Amino acid sequence: MEDIHFNYLAIAAAALVSFAIGGLWYSPILFAKAWMRECGITEEQANQAPLARTFGLSILATVVMAFNLAAFLGAKATLSFGLFAGAATGIGWVAMSLGVIYLFEQRSLKLWLINSGYQVVAYTVMGGILGAWH
Repeated sequence: MEDIHFNYLAIAAAALVSFAIGGLWYSPILFAKAWMRECGITEEQANQAPLARTFGLSILATVVMAFNLAAFLGAKATLSFGLFAGAATGIGWVAMSLGVIYLFEQRSLKLWLINSGYQVVAYTVMGGILGAWH
């Protein structure tokens, strides 16, 4: 079994970039209004959310995701393999898992496309960073 070696700077960068992509993805520039409408969240509810807890736990979860992807990629990953594995993770595991849940919860296709789209882009970029940065 290969020893797992983590590049902590690459993991931190991958997590921060993924978090920033989420900030843009769910901003008014892209999908905020459609996402809120599909979730049934009003502007007032969004403004009352506990932001410190939400953002703090979200960045922690993103760091865990980056560590997990780094362990999956291994120390010999390349940019192309990282991009491929990140996209495969986003599409094959995350988007499809959300799809099963959304079907049973009877959530909209539009919400699934917004949320899964973010995950696919985020994992692909994280995989690219982790694969390229040894």
